[in-house]
This record gives sequence, structure tokens and C-alpha cells, in this order.
Amino acid sequence: MPREARLRRAADFAALRTVSGRLGGRCFLLRFGNNETDTARLGLAISKRCSKRAVDRNRIKRLVRESFRRARPGLPTVDVLVTARDIAVAESGAVLLAELDALWKKLRPLKPEQSSVTIAR
Repeated sequence: MPREARLRRAADFAALRTVSGRLGGRCFLLRFGNNETDTARLGLAISKRCSKRAVDRNRIKRLVRESFRRARPGLPTVDVLVTARDIAVAESGAVLLAELDALWKKLRPLKPEQSSVTIAR
């Protein structure tokens, strides 16, 4: 994946963990928020809680990256943080890709926050 399509800074990950939209499926949780770039960006958080074996975690990461690569041209300009759930390890690649494709279709930009305006009388 090109550099501009990845979340790299810790501050970007922290921002998505605090203020963001959420989408969940059976195997994945997506947190997303608007960004100022002209393309969607992906961050992965596949922890040892999901699986102790690195080979399982790496398989999930490869599948998520491939799914994102295919869906990226149609995605809005958002930052996406993908977290895998425990059950993802036991599922086949086809099931995981199908769930990710469904989640990408639901993805939408967050509404910009409106500042509260008080009227002085």
C-alpha cells in the first residue's frame, strides 16, 4: 500500500480511538473519522488477544489490506482503524473478505461538528 494510504502516526490512531464513528461486524470492528487528505487511510490493530500466533494475526492483516486496496477508490476520505475480534481467526478468508466488503459499503464520512452559537440578548 502506498504511504499516503496508511495511518502511521500514534496521534492519528489515538484520535480514532477517542472521537470517531464505529461500525461492527461479527469478526471486525471499524472506527473511522474524517481526514484532511484526498484519500482514505487504513490503520490496523490486530492484537495478541485475537490470537497468540503471529501467523494468524498476519493472515488477518493481509486479508484486511487486500480488501482495503480493492475498496479504496470508492471510499470517502476517512481514516479507518480496523480491529479484529477473536472469532476472526477461526473464519475462512472468503468469510472475512465478504464481511469487510459489507463494512466498506456502510462506511461514510462523519458530519462536521457544528459549533454551538449562543445568541446574546
